[in-house]
Amino acid sequence: MILIKEITSEMKADLQLKNEPFEIRGRMVVTRTADEWQHEVVLFEEKKQMTFPDEAYDFDAVVADGFALGAYDGEQCVGLAVMKNDWFKYMYVTDLKVKQLYRKQGVARQLIEAALYMARERGYAGIFTIGQDNNVNACEFYLRNGFEIGGYNTHGYRHTAQEDKADIYFYLDPPKNSNSYQ
Repeated sequence: MILIKEITSEMKADLQLKNEPFEIRGRMVVTRTADEWQHEVVLFEEKKQMTFPDEAYDFDAVVADGFALGAYDGEQCVGLAVMKNDWFKYMYVTDLKVKQLYRKQGVARQLIEAALYMARERGYAGIFTIGQDNNVNACEFYLRNGFEIGGYNTHGYRHTAQEDKADIYFYLDPPKNSNSYQ
């Protein structure tokens, strides 16, 4: 059974959860017409794997500007969500990751539900995150779990080695007619 806990100073080493590879199988193409976002997935002929560089989170900095949640299988941290305060009504999910052996078991969803609840306790209307358009699995996860597309940035990677990428902004409000996040 997975237990979601806020990371405290006693657990701060868990902030250093290593990033593990994920599949790059296509690109999510986002368009907007009138007041509505659309998307489609264009699959690549050849799948690849990618691993984000590991972060060096400083516990004091994380809690000074937000909070972090860990997903635990017994004493082992198997997932992490790092939340950051933002100036508007959505709190930012800066990092969401789950160890490969625990993926597709609802761990990320549990982290998101707890993050949304805690963001609401802090006065936020909801949460948001950013997914790279070539990280289709993550983008589809957000959409399956109630997030809506709220923006698309094609300029953020200009003049970098990742110029072919774009960022998709995903927003999650609490479920309507639900007391679980109020």
